[in-house]
Amino acid sequence: MFKLAGLKKFILKKTISTLITLFAVITINFIIFRVMPGNPVHMMFTDPRVSKENIDVMMKRFGLDKPLWMQYFIYVRELFIGNLGISFWKNVPVIDVILGRLPQTIILLSFAILLSTVAGVFLGAYAAWKRGSKIDASILTVSLVTYSVPSFWVGILLLITFSYWLGLFPLGGITTPGIASAPLLDQIIDYLWHMALPLITLFFYYTGGYVLIMRNAMLDVLGEDYITTAYAKGLKEAVIMRKHAMRNALLPVATITALNIGWMIAGVVEVEVVFAWPGLGKLMYDAIMQRDYPLLQGVFLFIAISVILANFLADVIYGYLDPRVREEK
Repeated sequence: MFKLAGLKKFILKKTISTLITLFAVITINFIIFRVMPGNPVHMMFTDPRVSKENIDVMMKRFGLDKPLWMQYFIYVRELFIGNLGISFWKNVPVIDVILGRLPQTIILLSFAILLSTVAGVFLGAYAAWKRGSKIDASILTVSLVTYSVPSFWVGILLLITFSYWLGLFPLGGITTPGIASAPLLDQIIDYLWHMALPLITLFFYYTGGYVLIMRNAMLDVLGEDYITTAYAKGLKEAVIMRKHAMRNALLPVATITALNIGWMIAGVVEVEVVFAWPGLGKLMYDAIMQRDYPLLQGVFLFIAISVILANFLADVIYGYLDPRVREEK
């Protein structure tokens, strides 16, 4: 009962701090686009023949004619009812544009995080178990390289090699033109064919990070007294590794996985741009190119909220798995 009360108090404290952070992010997200130089409406009408009356009409339509404090309260009010404004570029609600691109990013990141987590955990644990050996050195070297090399650079190399030179994969996009009339199985295969290279790119990057984290966590666990006790009991190495070492070393991995989910938008911008994958990362890039401030503001806010909620989830998971965390002042 005491442990449950301690967990509830820990979650309540984290909830309050998360709400304060959300409010701060919402405020900063409003201010940062108002202090940027230039007028977004003027950027929409680069033709000098556009009359001042037409510009004033557009300023009024987007609420830019009101005082800054009033714009802020309108922004917060509309935000709570799910209204992020109208996209300058597409002339439709920002929330509709974001929700239209969100599934593509979720699908790509879900596969990447799932595969890289499984591979990184087992490779990292095995490298730690074989610490000091050639296997450990090889896994560690490859992981450092894949984690350090920029994802867009890896993506470009894969694109040049397997798409341009060898012609094994498409140059970009998510489907082949005209595939919509094909059988469902052919459409799925075509979709996975287009997703292969961006998925491999993200897999290399995330796996390298998971290997390094899991290896370090395993090395700390392997030095604990209960591992020595398990050896003294005569347990097999495979049992010690699976039931004693790996289970206790998974705490940092759980935290990083939750954070990666939060960064699913910002983390794939470069990859989506390289492979023309129409997700939220590519949408953010297009919004910058089109000077679409409402859309860019909406995507930034979505990224910030995703990261904050992911941090909250990671804290709760960590506090549940490790009681020592929730006892910290």
